[in-house]
Amino acid sequence: MDPSPDPIEAVSQRLDTFLIARRRESEEWGPEAAVLTDAGAASLRGGKRLRARFCIAGWRAVEESSNVPAALDPAVLSVAASLEVFHAAALVHDDLIDNSDTRRGRPSSHRALEAHHVAHGWVGDAAAFGRSGAILLGDLLVAWSDDLAEEGFSEVDAAAAAAARAEYGAMRRGVTVGQFLDVAEESAFRSESDDRHAERALRVASLKSARYSIQQPLTIGAALAGADDAQLAALSGFGHPLGMAFQLRDDVLGVFGDEAVTGKPSGDDLREGKRTVLIAYARERLPASAVRTVDELIGDPTLDAGQITALQNTIIDSGALERVEALIADYARQAERALSGARLGNAAVGQLRDLARAAVARTA
Repeated sequence: MDPSPDPIEAVSQRLDTFLIARRRESEEWGPEAAVLTDAGAASLRGGKRLRARFCIAGWRAVEESSNVPAALDPAVLSVAASLEVFHAAALVHDDLIDNSDTRRGRPSSHRALEAHHVAHGWVGDAAAFGRSGAILLGDLLVAWSDDLAEEGFSEVDAAAAAAARAEYGAMRRGVTVGQFLDVAEESAFRSESDDRHAERALRVASLKSARYSIQQPLTIGAALAGADDAQLAALSGFGHPLGMAFQLRDDVLGVFGDEAVTGKPSGDDLREGKRTVLIAYARERLPASAVRTVDELIGDPTLDAGQITALQNTIIDSGALERVEALIADYARQAERALSGARLGNAAVGQLRDLARAAVARTA
């Protein structure tokens, strides 16, 4: 079956085909193996397919630099789909690290596996089973992402494959270190002076999100199309500031988002103790007594709605939300300027700008 011309639908079709094969493969290993495979399939449902879309957009921007439309290459589709599988792995582990109960309005993977343990009357600690299963599920998803990526790399010429594989490897290393720095910051922030907290939060945002979510998917796609250094530089110059704006919007939604839209409880980042730029800016402007109160509350998983509202108001009154919104707008302008005059396909550049507006203005 030819891939759909719509990138999201095409990626979904590619994932469906891959998952059917993995499900059949697991059948010979018994019903317990199917539990893990089915959990992997569940983790890939929903989402915005953002990384896949930027990968395809990066490929199109180079492939159509002569302004001749190009049909979607199956090799690019496999690599784009692999980014979604890798992202699912990161979310499974992220939810486990953060002890999050929900993801996209459904139970997070470790909670779903815990519920399976209970529902089937298995012996032992159901919560421990859920945590162990989620670690292994994340590992399985990483292996799946490798499988899909290598399928795509094998279908392009050796130079393009090597360039794309290098970009992919850098993405994987960077996001893993960024995730650790995010975890470490919740413990290490007291050892740093307050005036460095925003800088350190931006470092996490760059590694954990900006490069991983937008910049490197773009350059992976571009590399598959044989991009030259100038084209890669233009797409990187667009992707990194846009990725920063994307993560800062995520930080805002993590504190002020509507649960009915985001699928996660309002203020969840406050309960999880996320030391974001938003929190760093708030602490810079608050008196010492208020900073102590904020530090005592952030990271408390039992925060009730009233305490969340009080923290939200404190953040707003400090001017932190206004400063972050200004920073988002500045990053978006930087991204816009990076594409000016670049030797990239006009239609693809228009699509990139549409994606940029959607990423910055999103509510989920």
